[in-house]
Amino acid sequence: MPTLRFIAGTLELRGLARDAALPPAFAWDPRTDSHRAPAHAYAAVAPTLVARFADLEDIARSDEPLASGALVHREARPFQQEAFDAWAAGGRRGVVVLPTGAGKTHVATLAIDDVRRSTLVVAPTLDLVRQWYDVLRATFGTRIGLVGGGEHEVLPITVTTYDSAYLHMERLGGRFALVVFDECHHLPGPTYALAARQCLAPFRLGLTATPERGDGRESDLVELVGPTVYRRDITDLAGEWLADYDVVRLSVDLTPEERTEHDAERTLYVSFLAKNGIRMSSPRGFGDFIVRSARTAEGRRAMRAYRRQRELAFAASAKLAYVEHLLDTHARDRAIVFTQDNASAHHVARSFLVPVITHQTKVKERSAILSGVRDGTYSAVVTSKVLNEGVDVPEANVAIVLSGSGSVREHVQRLGRVLRKSGDKRAVLYELVTSRTAEASTSDRRRDHDAYR
Repeated sequence: MPTLRFIAGTLELRGLARDAALPPAFAWDPRTDSHRAPAHAYAAVAPTLVARFADLEDIARSDEPLASGALVHREARPFQQEAFDAWAAGGRRGVVVLPTGAGKTHVATLAIDDVRRSTLVVAPTLDLVRQWYDVLRATFGTRIGLVGGGEHEVLPITVTTYDSAYLHMERLGGRFALVVFDECHHLPGPTYALAARQCLAPFRLGLTATPERGDGRESDLVELVGPTVYRRDITDLAGEWLADYDVVRLSVDLTPEERTEHDAERTLYVSFLAKNGIRMSSPRGFGDFIVRSARTAEGRRAMRAYRRQRELAFAASAKLAYVEHLLDTHARDRAIVFTQDNASAHHVARSFLVPVITHQTKVKERSAILSGVRDGTYSAVVTSKVLNEGVDVPEANVAIVLSGSGSVREHVQRLGRVLRKSGDKRAVLYELVTSRTAEASTSDRRRDHDAYR
């Protein structure tokens, strides 16, 4: 009798000859005298095996029915219902693309209530894990499992981080029928993708506002989760379902002293690149620069020059002066100031006496700061990159981008932080760009999205 089991993140098929006709996902494993396939192939291969081998014993899945469905039912917005319907029609596999603030979590609760079997939700940060935990516990009225952040309790509905999923999926991957990948643009790549491949779950839902990645690997989502089954962008929902908004791009100049130092440092850095044949536009460019700059005194000086010209562009004195003006203009609003690095964030915090959140900020302190923004104790908060995702502050209506990367996704996420509907608020995103620096072209790249046109 052929037997299909889940073993260490794989499907193990025993009881068949080596030359048995099997789906191409299977390969012969001489170590165990069995055929083996990645666990995520289960949905594709199980029907074929059942049809071909009437006596197949399928004991790979160990998921179980939920004790009950959702106990709290919230009426879905039309686009949320459309997204769920599209996912269900696609075989309960696929990616749903909705902008930040549009309620992607509700699409997931509809999916969990529909499947009603063991479900794993995977999120990128502990902040998002906490939010999922609260939503699922309130919606389903049951205990919710947690894996990560010092917790390890696996229950029929469990929430975990991508890092913990990578560590534990080879043991947990057979226990869930549905897996929800929040912010699924994180999934492609050698580590997190392995967790998806080690998970047996036949039903998969990916959620993201911006599936596009700088390395172009968003196409891997088709294999790991499924195709994009539904997409609505910020421009589709602004006004009725998201706050109306304006985008203001402001160009600032360096002072004469800053310009002289910037140009000198940049010339030194660019000369080193040219001398060593390093192309920063290539995928390996920055890695090559790091390696070569560490070898000589000239290289180390070039690295300092690179960092200094960035510092001058990121935190030009004219930028900081205008941030002061904006914070004063929007003193009655709630503002989030975004920077590219922790040093700039702390500089803004010290200059204007506003709280700062970085990756080093403890969970309790972070929660207290965000609560203060919500209730008006603080009119502004400054952050590096940690608030790009997973922040729910409906009261925030002003985003100030002091500096950032060239990532379109990052820029759209930052806009999304202030678009959550709250009354008749109108949101505004200010982008401060230092002219005649590399930041100008960076700004052009990250604005390549309909939301900014």
